Amino acid sequence: MYLDYVVDIPDVKGKITFRTKGQARYVYYEYSREYDPSKQYTNVKRVTIGKVLPEDENKMRPNENFRKYFPEVEQPEEKTVSCRSSCLKTGAYMIIDKAAKDLELDTKLRDSFGAKAAGIMLDLAAYSIITEGNAAQYYPDYAYNHPLFTPDMKCYSDSFISDFLRSIKENQRQDFLDQWNADRCKRERIYISYDSTNKNCQAGDIDIVEFGAAKVDAGLPIFNYAVGYDVNNREPLMYEKYSGSINDVSQLQFMVDKIKGYGYKNIGFILDRGYFSKDNLNYMDSSGFSFIIMVKGIKDFISSQMRKQKGTFENNRGNRIEEFEVYGKTVHTFVYASDTKKRYIHIYYSAAKAVGERVRLEEKIHEMQRFMEQHEDKEYEFGPAFHKYFHMHYNKENGHFVYGEPKLPVIRDELELCGYFAIISSEKMDAKDAINLYKSRDVSEKVFQADKSYLGNHCLREASEEAASNKIFIDFLALIIRCRIYTALKEKAKELAKNRIILQFRQQSGNWKRSR
Repeated sequence: MYLDYVVDIPDVKGKITFRTKGQARYVYYEYSREYDPSKQYTNVKRVTIGKVLPEDENKMRPNENFRKYFPEVEQPEEKTVSCRSSCLKTGAYMIIDKAAKDLELDTKLRDSFGAKAAGIMLDLAAYSIITEGNAAQYYPDYAYNHPLFTPDMKCYSDSFISDFLRSIKENQRQDFLDQWNADRCKRERIYISYDSTNKNCQAGDIDIVEFGAAKVDAGLPIFNYAVGYDVNNREPLMYEKYSGSINDVSQLQFMVDKIKGYGYKNIGFILDRGYFSKDNLNYMDSSGFSFIIMVKGIKDFISSQMRKQKGTFENNRGNRIEEFEVYGKTVHTFVYASDTKKRYIHIYYSAAKAVGERVRLEEKIHEMQRFMEQHEDKEYEFGPAFHKYFHMHYNKENGHFVYGEPKLPVIRDELELCGYFAIISSEKMDAKDAINLYKSRDVSEKVFQADKSYLGNHCLREASEEAASNKIFIDFLALIIRCRIYTALKEKAKELAKNRIILQFRQQSGNWKRSR
C-alpha cells in the first residue's frame, strides 16, 4: 500500500535502483547482499520502497517498506486542508455526537487519553458505525467528506492512524473502563447479559490469536471477545478479549471476578445455554450472584423433568404467556444429583416451535438416510450423529457398510420433546418473569450482530498486539454509541406506536359519535 504523502528519493550510494513497469517507475532499495560459496555468486535482496512522481523525478510516494528501512525520515501526521471536501455529510455525525455527549464519552476519553487521542478514537468509532467498515487504509476517504471530532477537525493519514493504534497503552484503556463503570449505580439490582463471540484474524503474530473452537469461519485463527451488557440501563459495561483456545465456560469465571473488581455487588447474570455447567453454577453461588440461564433440552436431567411435567400445563390457559405465545410451568428442585441447593426450573412449550423442530428433525433423519444409501457397500465410518439415530450394520467379511437401522425409540423420544425448552433461575420467580428476563438479553445479542454486521468488525487485520487491543477498544466505543442510538430509536418507535393507537381510537370514537 502506497502512503498518502511524498518524500525525497533516498540518497544511498549503490543501494537505490529503479525499474519501470508500464507507465510507473518504481524505486528499489537493496537491504542485504549475501555471498553463496556453493553457487559462487552473490544474492542481492531488494524491496520496493516507493513510486517515482511523474512530475518530479527526485520525489516518490513511499510504501510501508520505506517506513521500515528509513524510520528516521519524518512523515506528515495530518493531511492538508486541500484534502477535505467543500461539502461535508453531517447527518450521521450529529447523531453520533449527541449520543457521545449524552454518555459523556467525549469527556471520559479526554481524561484518559488527552484531547487529540480522544478525537481520533471517536472519529474511528464514527467511521466504523457510518461506513460499516474498519480498515485503516480507507479512513482518509471517510475523513474527506465527514465532520471530525479531532481538534480543528484535523484529517490524519492512514499511516498515522496505523501508528496511533500502536501507541495507546493498556493502562489508558483500563483508566477509561474504570471511569465508565465508576458512574454506574452500584446499589440498584442490575442484570448483566454476558455473551461472547469470536473473530478471525488475518494478519500479524498476536498472542491472543489461536486456533480454537470458531463459531464462524472454522479453520481460521481466532480470538474471543466478550461483553457484559447491563439489561436494565441497556448499555455495555465492559469487555474482555481472550485467547481463541479458551472456551466460554472458563472465561465466565474470570469475568465474574472482573465485575466484582468494578464494585458491582447486587448482580444477576443472564446467560446463554453455552455457559451451563456445574462449575459455573457453583462459582456464581460462591460469588453471591444470582443467575438466569437457558439450558439445552438434551441434558438428561432437563429431558427427564420435561417428561415428568409433559401434559400437566400445555393446555391450561392459566399457564399461557401471551407475549411469547408459550405455556410455562415452574418446578423447584435440584438440578443435578450432587447439587446442594434447589433451583427453579421453568419449563416451556411452544406449539409453533414444536412444528418447526419436528420438521427439521424429520428432514435431518431423511438426509442422513440418503447419505447412508450413497455409501452402501462401501468402506465408510460414520460419525457419532449417525450412531445416535441408527444401528449401523457392516459386512463382517469385507467391512463394507450395509445399511442403517433407525433407532425408533430414540427418534420418538426426541420428537415428543419438540417445542419444549427450559430456563433455570437461582432465585424464586414464576415462568413468566423468568422468560421476560431472559428475553431481555435479545438486545445484547443484537450488540454482537451489530459488531460484526454493521460495524465491520468480523475480522481483525492488525499486525501487532497493541494495535489489535486498541482496535478492539474502539470497537467497544462504537458498540456503546450504537446501543445508545438503537435504544433511543426503539423508545421512539414505541412512543409513535402508542400515539398511533390513541389517534386511531379517537378517530373511531369520533366516527361512532357522528353515526349516532
